[in-house]
Amino acid sequence: MNLRRIPTNDTELNVALDGSGPPVLLMHGWPHTWQVWQNVLPLLTGQRRIIAPDLRGLGDSARTVDGFDAATGADDMLGLLDALGVDSADVVALDAGVPAAFLLGALHPTRVRRLILMEAVLPGLPGGFATPPWWFGFHSAPELAETVLEGHEGAYLDWFLTAGTYERRGVPPDIRKAFVRAYTGQEALRCGFGYYRAADQNAAAVAAAGRLTVPTLAVGGNTVGDLLHRQLTPIADDLTGTLVARSGHLVPLDRPDAVAELVLSEVAVEAD
Repeated sequence: MNLRRIPTNDTELNVALDGSGPPVLLMHGWPHTWQVWQNVLPLLTGQRRIIAPDLRGLGDSARTVDGFDAATGADDMLGLLDALGVDSADVVALDAGVPAAFLLGALHPTRVRRLILMEAVLPGLPGGFATPPWWFGFHSAPELAETVLEGHEGAYLDWFLTAGTYERRGVPPDIRKAFVRAYTGQEALRCGFGYYRAADQNAAAVAAAGRLTVPTLAVGGNTVGDLLHRQLTPIADDLTGTLVARSGHLVPLDRPDAVAELVLSEVAVEAD
């Protein structure tokens, strides 16, 4: 795995690169880094060119003051593809990475070969959570969460990394360590919570984006389930939905085999 710092859209992203073949862009969520895909990557490297960034402000990417909204995130990914000389890619996104991936596909369909969107709902579309999870409001309050959580990052993240996995088994120790390191300190926390504080901007951008014309697969585990598929059904021209068995919210960690199969499946179909 080759790690590079790549300038894009007035920031710099830490990007994991590997493999060869049709490109696949992997976008993590919160509280993750590119390493949420770690167990998927060995299953793809022989057949796909992997591009797995730490999103703006997160992990080993440059800290930033703003730009955590989905529209800026989509522009970050466009700049990254440009920097790598990639005309179009499959785009796979999880959790907080999904709104930017959606806008990338909706607004720049020639750059997205296919969307695979996992375990998220889209603000701005009807049919999301009936009651938002408790942490959405806590994370959205300016300057609050990063102030009270400093010094307690590991314990706080452990709640999500346990609740988000199948049968609450947690994540591998090396990945847990990487996530905690990435979100330790007020600045790291502030950048992470910036993705929640952009919810209103994201809702407006998603609502204004129009129809989704690229082939799209909505993937659910046992947390969000089929909510995203239901949200996208009225506005997507080519939509499929699937639920991954024996998976919690963190589908790439619970079922890396299933994620790799979904990414590779279209390649096999096209080769027939």
